[in-house]
Amino acid sequence: MSTKPIGVGIAGLGRSGWDIHAKSISKIPDLYKVVAVFDQEPARLKEAAEEFSCRTYTEYEEFLSDPEMELVIVATPSHLHAPHTISALKAGHHVLCEKPMAVATEEADRMIETAKVCGRVLTVFQNRRYDPDFQKVKEVIESGRIGKVLLIRIAQHFFQRRNDWQTLKEYGGGILNNWGAHLLDQAMLLLGEEDPEVLCQLAHTVSAGDAEDHAKITLKASRGLVVDLELSSCAAFSQDNWFVIGTCGGIRGSTGGLTIKWFAPNSLPAVQVDRRPPQERDYGKPEEIPWQTEVWHAADSQYPGWEQIYFDLHRTIREGAPLVITPESARRYIALIARCKQLCPV
Repeated sequence: MSTKPIGVGIAGLGRSGWDIHAKSISKIPDLYKVVAVFDQEPARLKEAAEEFSCRTYTEYEEFLSDPEMELVIVATPSHLHAPHTISALKAGHHVLCEKPMAVATEEADRMIETAKVCGRVLTVFQNRRYDPDFQKVKEVIESGRIGKVLLIRIAQHFFQRRNDWQTLKEYGGGILNNWGAHLLDQAMLLLGEEDPEVLCQLAHTVSAGDAEDHAKITLKASRGLVVDLELSSCAAFSQDNWFVIGTCGGIRGSTGGLTIKWFAPNSLPAVQVDRRPPQERDYGKPEEIPWQTEVWHAADSQYPGWEQIYFDLHRTIREGAPLVITPESARRYIALIARCKQLCPV
């Protein structure tokens, strides 16, 4: 097993490539080293060269020929994720592709097949799988503490009139490829392996461009669980990111903290139907529920946070550990986004 830092090439030095990936891996120099970057903006290349003493490229194919590069982080615009990933895999590199994995299911399939044929690691930057609030919600649901879960509501509300490239269909823009790539991914993990029934509403509202910036998606599993997602750029009021209904309790809250409320099923007597006319014309008698409450704060969480993705990937590349975020798992939300756009074209 090599102890040499993984040589990294970053394709795209925008918000994600620079502010997330470059800055994050620079904090773990024992594991990763930026050896090359690719971008079309001279100022960005100059900044990277000064920061990392790395080689800079304006031609992607030349970038892929860099002799020290083992891992390519694809952080170019969404419509380039598939072609840039496939080229990097064919050039012999491992790839960490930004979300969304692709803008079409067929592209995702070609990426997966190319990785298999080339024997390279392909993973997707689904960093919000590591979010402490998501991990806590998943833990509580799987524990059975709140009983059988009937509804999981995930919401991301804000009012923002964006005018960048992510508002354009031709570049793979839209709120589904942006926020949906995170929240639909979380939803599919909570739903399980089956493909759910889908109902959706998509709309282009306040943003520039022509891509959807408002989405309402309802997913129903055969066992009765419904996941309801709301992603909106035109919401005057924000709401909880999480609202979960279970037969013995529930969860509500947002990224910073959650409240879990539940009771033990055996703490209540069995309820019996009373067929007689209500003596005082009431609608059932008040019942004292022995609620228990946990208030959880993300700041106090023991979950590792999204930076863990780099440590997990390093173990896969250097030690042969199983890949934590498989491209097959990311493909599921790509197929779901395609289904939504088919059902409700904008």
